[in-house]
Amino acid sequence: QVRLVESGGGLVQAGGSLRLSCAASGSISSIKVIGWYRQAPGKERELVASITRSGRTNYADSVKGRFTISRENDKNTVDLQMNSLKPEDTAVYYCNAEIYLVITHGGYWGQGIQVTVSS
Repeated sequence: QVRLVESGGGLVQAGGSLRLSCAASGSISSIKVIGWYRQAPGKERELVASITRSGRTNYADSVKGRFTISRENDKNTVDLQMNSLKPEDTAVYYCNAEIYLVITHGGYWGQGIQVTVSS
């Protein structure tokens, strides 16, 4: 059983910062890619940022220069530092990971965490 547990969301004023954290637990052999998606009301879920085991990062154009993703491979955790937040960053943020177990692998999602940016 694999679990992804997010923390760190909340309410912040425009221009402020938040840090999201996600911890993966279970019978994990390795995590190939881990990252964050978000879904705003009435919109499709979109990739925010991801990071490979080797540290290669990928960001949505809308967050480049404002958000930074980082991970600790030995702890199976990923963080998303969000600076200069805008009202349009308001969404439910989901942790996602491609996880290799002992005999199989697959994609896993966290339960989601709310981020609200007020203007």
